[in-house]
Amino acid sequence: MKRILLAVDATKPDSQAIDFACYIGRLTKSVITGMFLENFVADEKPVIRETPGLPHVEWDADKEGTAFWNKKALIEKNVENFSDCCERKSVRSSFRLAGGIPEKELVTESRYADLIIVDASTSFNRLYDGRPTEFVRSILQHAECPVIIAPGSFEGIDEIVFAYDGSKSSAFAIKQFAILLPELHDKKATVLHVRKNGEWSNEEKQHFLDWIQNHYSNIGFRVIEGNTDDGLFDYLFKRKNSFIVMGAYGRSNISRFFRHSEADLLINVMTQPIFIAHY
Repeated sequence: MKRILLAVDATKPDSQAIDFACYIGRLTKSVITGMFLENFVADEKPVIRETPGLPHVEWDADKEGTAFWNKKALIEKNVENFSDCCERKSVRSSFRLAGGIPEKELVTESRYADLIIVDASTSFNRLYDGRPTEFVRSILQHAECPVIIAPGSFEGIDEIVFAYDGSKSSAFAIKQFAILLPELHDKKATVLHVRKNGEWSNEEKQHFLDWIQNHYSNIGFRVIEGNTDDGLFDYLFKRKNSFIVMGAYGRSNISRFFRHSEADLLINVMTQPIFIAHY
């Protein structure tokens, strides 16, 4: 892995997300590109413009007002703090100031990145819109590279939990994680398989083992009987210092792994990092 995008609210950076991104950047020797996003469109107001002989009104940011320059100075300070933090943690970094529509800016840039890291609370709406926010849900659906939801607090990684339901999507996410983060090969790898009948055929399990043992040395399998959503929550909620890997958030309104609303709830309540990849 070489290039990681960190989604940053240019006016309200999340220090926990920056610290976690630095951990991943240092671990993989990657460059962290801070995408300092700002919704300029939301700040636009009617402004009177003068043209020869005729004044007229345009929608634009008032670049002559005190608020605009205070905001500009705040963003410059935030960028400086980000760069200083990366330097202190021995992580290579760059930054990009991105105006316009934040979702569009980040999705466009994701085509040329290996990974996105974003905090689930990142929002550019003036009103509270839940967690994950509308912005984060859009990124999870449309990003052209895997996404990590940054943890609320981070004390290290002791275990990787692969949520596997036998689908192409969940298998693809596991492969992407192993390829992008081979540095975690020595961590305990738990394959969590939830089935209504609580069964996993020996043949399928052996195929999975033949592949995953080339990437991890400490492997455990856990088959949970019952409802997929309930089984995941019961197991994952009790874990600590785990890295959760799951399949597509769903490019439609339904996640391939479990219901869209349940995916949102998992992201909302979990304090562990969550890796999500599309098939």
